[in-house]
Amino acid sequence: MATATPERMSRVDTAWLRMDNPSNLMMILGVWLLEPGVSHAALCQRVEERLLKYRRFRQKVVEDAMGASWVTDRAFDLQRHVRSERLSPRKGQSPRQALEARAAELATTPLDPAHPLWQLHLIEDYPDVEGRRGSAMIARIHHCIADGIALISVMLSITDGGKPPPERAQKPDDEKDWLSDAVLKPITDVAIKAIGLYGDGVAKSVELLSKPQQPLFGSVEMALTGAQIVKDVAALALMPDDSPTRLKGKPGTGKRVAWCEPIPLDDVRSVGKALGASINDVLLACAAGAIGGYLAAKGEDPTGKEIRAMVPVNLRPLEKAHQLGNRFGLVPLVLPIGIANPVQRVYAVRRRMNELKGSYQPVLAFGVLAIAGLLVKPVQHALLNLFAKKATAVMTNVPGPKEPLKFCGATLRQTMFWVPQSGDIGMGVSILSYGGGVQFGLITDSTLCPDPEAIIERFAPEFEKLLLVTLMLPWGE
Repeated sequence: MATATPERMSRVDTAWLRMDNPSNLMMILGVWLLEPGVSHAALCQRVEERLLKYRRFRQKVVEDAMGASWVTDRAFDLQRHVRSERLSPRKGQSPRQALEARAAELATTPLDPAHPLWQLHLIEDYPDVEGRRGSAMIARIHHCIADGIALISVMLSITDGGKPPPERAQKPDDEKDWLSDAVLKPITDVAIKAIGLYGDGVAKSVELLSKPQQPLFGSVEMALTGAQIVKDVAALALMPDDSPTRLKGKPGTGKRVAWCEPIPLDDVRSVGKALGASINDVLLACAAGAIGGYLAAKGEDPTGKEIRAMVPVNLRPLEKAHQLGNRFGLVPLVLPIGIANPVQRVYAVRRRMNELKGSYQPVLAFGVLAIAGLLVKPVQHALLNLFAKKATAVMTNVPGPKEPLKFCGATLRQTMFWVPQSGDIGMGVSILSYGGGVQFGLITDSTLCPDPEAIIERFAPEFEKLLLVTLMLPWGE
């Protein structure tokens, strides 16, 4: 139920609120393909009955000198947030291409700050794979409302038979408790030195996150802290820049979106088992191969090159996902795009993943990025661009439900979502398993990569190549 009492937005969520820039809006973008189709009236009814149980979806954001608050939108209008649309494919454009174009357009359209920061766009008549009537829905939700893990919990709750969120309200000290456990305790002096960060700038800054009543904007202490953070985080400069490619550079203000059809998850699992690797290792290796192949087709020799992707890591117990908000860190994952042999590429990814196990980088990045969103813009951009210089993409790899879901009586045939890219990062990669399949999606800056479909179409062939080579390996090795 909505409440009339304003709620203070957490420091972390305020950070994401303030990170919007002309190249990258901090919106999570999702696409659902449904068959048969659903009506706008049915969608509105489901949103009214289920989604609005989460009070965040009735609340707008009001900023002040202390940060921001969640305030019930007295002018809330469901029709403003649940929109009915028609696709108008251009000549020679398939419905799928028209949907991708519309999703890209919406990714660069800001949400109205005078109202709750989310919208659902329903295309009632969208053909399914056999040309029959289906529907497509594009969801846009500002990152300040929740992270990807929390939004998966929301998705499950609004499907047929989904469980609503618990009625118990979140305690005011919930954020402080989890910040202490997940961030403050691990980042001791010993931990900071172990990861090469000397000085107390980051630790002090993260500690400020647990004091929501202390003003930050414009304070001398925050200005000094910001300068100290920049100095401390310079240790990240010891991490070499990833290889320069056409995928790095100054992004513009346009986006492109593309995704592929799912491949069987059991096949991916079998290949991983044969190679002694995880499903994740196999998928990331295929993604690296697709990107490397794309660059080679553009005349860039990827041999020996590596690019880095910032990968979100969940920092909350999954049973608390219904609380929404942002509770994740980031780790830098190196993708060996220059290894041609698909098996060697899997092993290289596996080695990189093992190096990240037990790392403090997720909680460190959480503190750094959270503080960055609250600093004055020049310092904020300095921090975000430091990450951008070290990375080419933001990558999510999310395991979804094993069985297909139902929504308003229709089958959710396919689903994809992308988290936003911060700073000057121009590519978002999404790998999602759902309903027995796994698929690969991209959102890219139209200046740096105007044709993400040329990468997408290489994903399945890369897996097929890996499958063939695996079958040719000697048994027992």
